[in-house]
Amino acid sequence: MEFLIQELVTLSIMAFAVSMDAFSVGLGLGLAPLKIKQVFRLGLTVGMFHVFLPLAGIFAGRLLSDQLGFYTTQVCAVLLIAIGLEMFLGSFGRNRRKKMLFPKGIGMIMSALSVSMDSLPVGLTLGLFGSKTALAVLLFGFFSCILTWTGILFGKTMKGWFGHYSQAFGGSILFFLGLKLLLP
Repeated sequence: MEFLIQELVTLSIMAFAVSMDAFSVGLGLGLAPLKIKQVFRLGLTVGMFHVFLPLAGIFAGRLLSDQLGFYTTQVCAVLLIAIGLEMFLGSFGRNRRKKMLFPKGIGMIMSALSVSMDSLPVGLTLGLFGSKTALAVLLFGFFSCILTWTGILFGKTMKGWFGHYSQAFGGSILFFLGLKLLLP
């Protein structure tokens, strides 16, 4: 029972961290004149991508786990550190998106896919580590959906003050989770 609670807490922290970029995008989109229907659809679309991409990563990770065996924890740690660094540095770099696609039709799908791509390698890490698949993808979908909606609503009131800092925060969490795995 204690292991299940630890895994639930760890997966929730990871899902929260990976979903921070969805919050960040939501902050930016909160400045746009969105209808409640668009806000609802966008949150669900981001949530779906945060379910399917980690699920694909988990299955790939499980396949690789058989080959990596002993090195699984080290590989997981290095992947989390790399993803965390990329999220953190990307939030301050020149490569940050200057213009957001409007969240309608293909723009909504592209926005949702762009903020969900980092969940694929995290899913790979979870698969290597042997996490509970259903729990992991449900938490990823839940947190990303809720944080997208929260970001949009918060963005409407705060007018985007925190934007890229939320992605940096999420990257920091993944980085330190990776360090915790790597160091005894």
